[in-house]
Amino acid sequence: MPSIKTTPGKLAVILLVDDDPGDQELTRRALEEDVLRVDLRIVSDGEEALDYLNRRGRYAAPGAAPLPDLILLDLNMPRMNGREVLQSLKGSPYLCRIPVVILTTSQQEADILTTYNLGCNSYVQKPVDIERFVKVIREMGNYWFEVVTLPRCTALPA
Repeated sequence: MPSIKTTPGKLAVILLVDDDPGDQELTRRALEEDVLRVDLRIVSDGEEALDYLNRRGRYAAPGAAPLPDLILLDLNMPRMNGREVLQSLKGSPYLCRIPVVILTTSQQEADILTTYNLGCNSYVQKPVDIERFVKVIREMGNYWFEVVTLPRCTALPA
């Protein structure tokens, strides 16, 4: 099974699940200015994330929702929070291998323990300083797409 690292010319797909437009834009800028070739997809809450990942509603059309290679997931969002999304992802035989990085402002020990128990791959606190935030996003991209070898996730059944 080829890995993302060894697939030449492929754009790495990152799904950002975050309701904060400012954080969405900072993440976009950090990834655009980096040397990684990334296709950043953004959704604003947990329900939309699950629609995207399960190709429902506006994401049902072919090509509308490429399976992400990495998910950046905020915890505190309206409608469905990040914990609920994470639990759903890790319970799915089709989506469970997608690495999920919790990217949140929460410093609560309970949030850290809960999300690791639910299967997150990393927990990163969003830096409040813009330059530090950009640096963290770039380092994450480098780690997940240049250092780590990730398996290909299987596509959802038709």
